[in-house]
Amino acid sequence: MILAKNIHKFYDQLHVLKGVDLHIKKGEIVAIVGASGAGKTTLLHIIGTLDKATIQNDTQLLINNEDVLQMNDKKLSQFRNTNLGFIFQFHQLLPEFTALENVCIPAFIAKKSKSTTETEAKRLLDYLGLAHRMNHKPSELSGGEQQRVAVARALINQPAIIFADEPSGNLDTVAAENLHQLFFKLRDEFGQTFVIVTHNEDFANMADRKLIMSDGNII
Repeated sequence: MILAKNIHKFYDQLHVLKGVDLHIKKGEIVAIVGASGAGKTTLLHIIGTLDKATIQNDTQLLINNEDVLQMNDKKLSQFRNTNLGFIFQFHQLLPEFTALENVCIPAFIAKKSKSTTETEAKRLLDYLGLAHRMNHKPSELSGGEQQRVAVARALINQPAIIFADEPSGNLDTVAAENLHQLFFKLRDEFGQTFVIVTHNEDFANMADRKLIMSDGNII
């Protein structure tokens, strides 16, 4: 599902990632943990195609058997939109749009029909327990509800892989636990692969694998 080899990242003279090798199988839930500054988010952004590695001779990044390092920006953007989903600590919902409209946005970018998209968005929101909140704007939703809207948005294009960066970082204990259980439920029902950066040790220990990063590499 994801095969990364010799991933480096430099920001000027700062060497953030130092030759990371990573193999993630289909249907795995993988947690990435480590101290702040270890390179977790940088790695997530690179394997999620939101950032680019500093290419070395044998650097490689295959996602779903596609060599993303060979794609131009337009093709990479299309690939990202249809194959990958993202959930962030700050849900990044657009405040002027309703929950339903926020969920639909990635599908509209992919040029899917309005009727099909709205039907799928309503199904996802109902599945996530938000059928009664779909016409509410983010400011009218609780933190947990906002994050579930963000999950629905990540799922709307039926991506093979979901990347999440501290997805429960702004949630209370109960909402965080509910979100974590949701990830396992989604994996079991839909077969998605999850790669999650987290400081939540309880959740990390529940994952199929826990990868520990330190000083720009996986130890």
